[in-house]
Amino acid sequence: MLEDTKTALERWGGVHTLIDRWLQQRYDMLVTLMELREACDAELESVSKARIDAFSEALMDYISGGHFEVYPKLRDEAVAFDDRDALVLADRLLARLEMSTQMVLEFDNDYSTPTRCQHYVTRLPAWLERLGKALTERFALEDQLIARLHAAHAPSSGVGDSPAPRALS
Repeated sequence: MLEDTKTALERWGGVHTLIDRWLQQRYDMLVTLMELREACDAELESVSKARIDAFSEALMDYISGGHFEVYPKLRDEAVAFDDRDALVLADRLLARLEMSTQMVLEFDNDYSTPTRCQHYVTRLPAWLERLGKALTERFALEDQLIARLHAAHAPSSGVGDSPAPRALS
C-alpha cells in the first residue's frame, strides 16, 4: 500500500496542492497503520490507547479530507469542464467509498474510550486487517477518480475551448 501511495504522489504530485497534501496524509496514515500493526504483533495487550488514537485520528483526518475537501473540488472541476461522464463516474465511486467510510466510523467508535479500547483490544488485529483491505479498495477508487478528472482536464489533453480549470488550493 505504501508503494502505491508513493506512485500516486509521483503521478499527481504538483498538480494541485490540495491533492498533494491529501496524498501525503494518506501516506502518513498508512505509516501509522503499519506501526500499529507491528505493535499488535509484538505485544497486543500492551498497545496503548494513545497509539490507537494516533492511528484513528490520522485515519479520520484522511477520510474527512477526502469527503469535505478533495471530492467536492474534483466534482467542481468536472462541473467547470461540463464533464458529465466524470460526474457520473464520481457519483458511482463516491457511493462505493461510503462503505469504507462507515467502517472507519465504526472503528473509531469501538476504540473511542479507554474502557472500549480495553474491551476491544483483542479485536484490534482483525479490525486492522479489515481496514487495510477496505483502504486498499478505497485508494484504488480515489485514484481512479483523480486520474479520470486529471486525464480529461489537464491542459495538455487538448480540451479545446473549455474554460480554464479552477485551482484546487
